Amino acid sequence: MPRYDQAVATTSSEERKQRLEARLASLPDSPGVYLFRDRNGDVLYVGKAKSLRKRVQSYFRRELYATRMTAELVGRIDDIELLAASTENEALLLEQNMIKRHRPPFNIRLRDDKSYPYIAVTVGDEFPRVMFTRERHRKGVLYFGPYSSAKKVRETLDVLNRVFPYRPCEGPTPGRRSGVPCLDYHIGRCAAPCVGLISREDYADVIDGIIEFLSGRVRPLERRLEERMKEAAESQEFEEAARYRNRLNAVRHLAERQVADHVAGGSADVLAVAVDGDTANVQVFHLRDGRMSDRRSLYLENAGAGTESDVLWGFALEYYAGQVAIPSEVIVPSSFEDRELLASFLGEQRGSLVEVRVAQRGEKRRMAELAAKNAQLALAHDKLMSQRTRARRIEALEELRESLNLESLPVRIECFDISNLGDANPVASMVVFEDAVAKRSDYRKFGMRHTGGQDDFAMMHEAVGRRFARMTTVDADAYDASFAAAPNLVVIDGGKGQLGAALAAMAEHDLPRVAVVSLAKREEEVFVPGRSDPIRLPRDSAGLQLLQRIRDEAHRFALGFHRQRRGKQQVDSIFNTLPGVGPARKRLLMQHFQTADALLAASRQELEAVPGLPPKVGRGIHDRLHKTG
Repeated sequence: MPRYDQAVATTSSEERKQRLEARLASLPDSPGVYLFRDRNGDVLYVGKAKSLRKRVQSYFRRELYATRMTAELVGRIDDIELLAASTENEALLLEQNMIKRHRPPFNIRLRDDKSYPYIAVTVGDEFPRVMFTRERHRKGVLYFGPYSSAKKVRETLDVLNRVFPYRPCEGPTPGRRSGVPCLDYHIGRCAAPCVGLISREDYADVIDGIIEFLSGRVRPLERRLEERMKEAAESQEFEEAARYRNRLNAVRHLAERQVADHVAGGSADVLAVAVDGDTANVQVFHLRDGRMSDRRSLYLENAGAGTESDVLWGFALEYYAGQVAIPSEVIVPSSFEDRELLASFLGEQRGSLVEVRVAQRGEKRRMAELAAKNAQLALAHDKLMSQRTRARRIEALEELRESLNLESLPVRIECFDISNLGDANPVASMVVFEDAVAKRSDYRKFGMRHTGGQDDFAMMHEAVGRRFARMTTVDADAYDASFAAAPNLVVIDGGKGQLGAALAAMAEHDLPRVAVVSLAKREEEVFVPGRSDPIRLPRDSAGLQLLQRIRDEAHRFALGFHRQRRGKQQVDSIFNTLPGVGPARKRLLMQHFQTADALLAASRQELEAVPGLPPKVGRGIHDRLHKTG
């Protein structure tokens, strides 16, 4: 079967080579930012340079191809875009903005940064929230972290909520529709801004105290709590004094638990890095007020194309972007280059001078050496765990080949599942695992066209048939990389009936030999074609656990799509009942409110003020929504 890039490529490799050579020859010898794009125009990599000519041309030198990642990057570059800058500092800011905007796949990044826990303060809201999160990309939000564990974040939030009565309710505005303060107000964990019991200015002071604490400035907070405790005691308000005493003890207890060592010399961050192949580990030791308050071990991806200095620079650019708690001193390894440029960048982020230096003697040098040792140990441990995980995956694939009598190792496994609620919104999912790892870019979902009522067999036949009908499609408009790849094993969620439906659908197409099995959920039995009794794999076998994981992922993906379609249908039904709202005004309302929940929560005044919507229609929408609840 011809591949897509062979059948429909519009630009030959020779033309691409000539175009890139011409581009490289015209590069300026000046500072700036370069963006590598692929044939689809997507940004692959963003970098800065003192000399664009020297830096960009270095990627195309043969000796650099020894690194696998650089060779892959260069092989995919189809165009080079330049952004000129007057200074290297200006190029640094441009690079940071471009990385945030495009999130290039080849730039150094925290490994699965969504898995790291953060504390977020939504300073963009009128009454900000303080919350646990695993994301770090929204505007108008201050992020503190990443933290080493979710438990530590939740403990910190618990202490903060006892000291600072910030609102725990969700959403950009405080309160509930009932207009009555919640239980958190009555137990002293919320100041009830929803009913006006605290002004916006006083609430802002509460949030400022939280930001100060999370930024590492604990002593000013302790002094304020001590002063208020004494004032309350002198006024004979002993209950109030006891509350301040409890808050002060909670703050001190949290600070004491974070102390791991005593180091003279104020506040600093100590950075160390270890690189092995495409993976790197960075250790960050936080020294605050002479104490090591925290230690973080963070893994990086796409580290194989640069030196330790390049890797640490890429980490610092991502880690410190948007950080509030930047100390006045950062300790780096002696191999780190561009210390002055990093100091300038951190100074811009902090709003005051930051010194970036190498520790030469004393306790800070000892801490730097300890951080470097920890980075090497963490990387060695990660490598060992990766080898064990890979061995476990290979064991699972080998076990499936033997137990199911497969002709080859099931490197690519596809699983299908049906999700429906009665006759409403039936959907199907296809998930893909390669080398026993989920390949989410190849997941596909199907809205069922079947109209004969609830018939799982017919819908499975349709889903599998539509998938394999696309397997031999190579024209540009209908080509799909996931559908074009041939699986080694197809797994059907269900029993003999679903397996038979899938086999009948595949028989309608001229396909290479593909093994097909079904996994019945109740007894976890594996049914194979041509055999009446099922195969029962041991419950603790790696092969069965892999099949279960794939089946559960297909179920999750199908259920999510089903809920999405059902929610859209409910939103459409809401709009169909609104007076004076047709397709144009429906689009207008969705563009203004973004979500159906925001529309439902809108006040009469907000609906009347929607640009392009007559106030009378806005009042009618509000009345109808309130009438229907």
